[in-house]
Amino acid sequence: MYEKVLVPTDFSKYAQKVIECIGDVPGLKEIVLLHVVDATHPSKRGWTRGPKVEDAKIDLADIKERLENLGFKVTPRLEVITEADVSRTIQRVADEENVSLIVMGALGKGRVSGILLGSASTGVVRFSNKDTLIMRYKMLEGLEGATYEKFCPMIFSKVLCTTDFSEASQSSISMIKGLKDVVGEVILEYVVSKGETQEEIEGYVAEAKEKLGEIKEDLASAGLKVRTHVDVGNPREQITSLATTEDVSLIVISSQGKGWIKQMMVGSTTFDVVRTAERPVLIVRSKKGT
Repeated sequence: MYEKVLVPTDFSKYAQKVIECIGDVPGLKEIVLLHVVDATHPSKRGWTRGPKVEDAKIDLADIKERLENLGFKVTPRLEVITEADVSRTIQRVADEENVSLIVMGALGKGRVSGILLGSASTGVVRFSNKDTLIMRYKMLEGLEGATYEKFCPMIFSKVLCTTDFSEASQSSISMIKGLKDVVGEVILEYVVSKGETQEEIEGYVAEAKEKLGEIKEDLASAGLKVRTHVDVGNPREQITSLATTEDVSLIVISSQGKGWIKQMMVGSTTFDVVRTAERPVLIVRSKKGT
């Protein structure tokens, strides 16, 4: 399904972990490996991007060789920017290369303690029109610096797929159905976030259970193992909580929901989940209104 993938890298330890996980993307055949040299702000000594460019060429070549040894076709790209920003460059290259998925780590070299999503990842999440997989790792800070625990082994083994029953969220359901041969188990979740009275809330819950049951039946008929879950409360809190409780390997969420603004490429709930989740998140971009 995702035959051609763009992998931006800043060569940080966190980004290297993304490279280790890339082979778990189903259907992957071709990788566009991108590094962006940000020369938008010259140092006091003037432009010093030359050494950075040469070092980046060497690092890209090393990663290219490793990935080619795994059987992938690899296209390295090195972009030097003197205007715009890294996230816009990533989006431009994704369009130029016509990739079907962007895979990024949540953090990079510029990570500040307490920041859960780096600036480049934030820009891509908010404004890209490509499906986006944000990898997330448990980080253990020790005396010798940060070490990382992979989440990527069998990333599609236990998938939490959220829906609000909008047309946009149907893209996530369709994607899951298309990956029936690699997905182990699916948990379908709907969060009731409105209701003035207990009776009204219970009515929404009953309606959601019925609709989830229909989706479950459709996915089960395709051969998928499916469970459903209806929660009440704040969508972001309920989604991230269930992901942790169920120890899922991946959260799949659509880029927009019922209340999305046409000019925005990602809704507030989706962005909040990506920003705070402790699991990898796959954003499936709506094919409508884009």
